[in-house]
Amino acid sequence: MREPAPGRPERARPVLLQVLAGVVLLEAVAMMVVAVLLLLELLTQPASSIGGGVAIVVIAVLAAGWLLAMFHGTIRGRAWVRGAVFTWQLVQLAIAIGSFQGAFARPDIGWILLLPALVAIALLFTPSVMNATRRT
Repeated sequence: MREPAPGRPERARPVLLQVLAGVVLLEAVAMMVVAVLLLLELLTQPASSIGGGVAIVVIAVLAAGWLLAMFHGTIRGRAWVRGAVFTWQLVQLAIAIGSFQGAFARPDIGWILLLPALVAIALLFTPSVMNATRRT
């Protein structure tokens, strides 16, 4: 653990902030799994567009990296994570809602995406998380 900056006391991490960090970490791990599966599929299955397949793999890897950065920022109580995590959860909600409808509906994937997104959004607006991530 690193030393707090001079003149800046060490803040205790609230339990709800740790839970939020755990949700973001689980999402990051899931995104890494998705990136690996997409890469394996690109390497083993015939693709209609190699460029499109590579682009999707790169986007998945970047998303996993961004989620890891948000996890790190959440653990450290950085103020910027509130907006970043909220934005990611909105994207995840949109994908979840899309998973419930259409010709290729996958409600199982919809629930897997919807539940952590709702939990994370609820945690973002708890007083202890807001105070822990407030700019000083």
